[in-house]
Amino acid sequence: MSLQRPVGSDHQLARLLQIGVVLEEVVEARAEKHASVSEDLDPAIVDLLEDAATESARHRTELEALIAELDAETVPFDEIKRLVEAQYEADEEFDGVLYDQLCNEETAYKFYDDLLGAIESSDTEFGIDHEQLVATLERIRAEEAEGAEEVTALMEDRE
Repeated sequence: MSLQRPVGSDHQLARLLQIGVVLEEVVEARAEKHASVSEDLDPAIVDLLEDAATESARHRTELEALIAELDAETVPFDEIKRLVEAQYEADEEFDGVLYDQLCNEETAYKFYDDLLGAIESSDTEFGIDHEQLVATLERIRAEEAEGAEEVTALMEDRE
């Protein structure tokens, strides 16, 4: 499934939205893990990580609601969280945590930007309200951009 081409069906849209859910689950699990294992983190970084986890959980819920309208299922968060815990070692240094969070925010932004482009270039009529779909994805994309800006500002303050 490529985001280089227009989205051509409800099935393809559901799969792409499911990728967004998994992306949000990974971001949420990583932020929670960083916040819980990094004892010496600056309170501002802990707040940023907690906000990122909360935002990702909200995004996941919104994406799952869109997927439900398309009559598809998502991967349970507990499965993704276990995979992250088994495969990912949190870097406890300040810069490592911030760079990781910046990467997460930028990856999510790029995914939603590409997905919006693929939806907008499509002439397919989806089984979901187009305006609602686009508005939800645009808001999530904007929040990811804001998250990247917050991380960048925090990194610059530490210099």
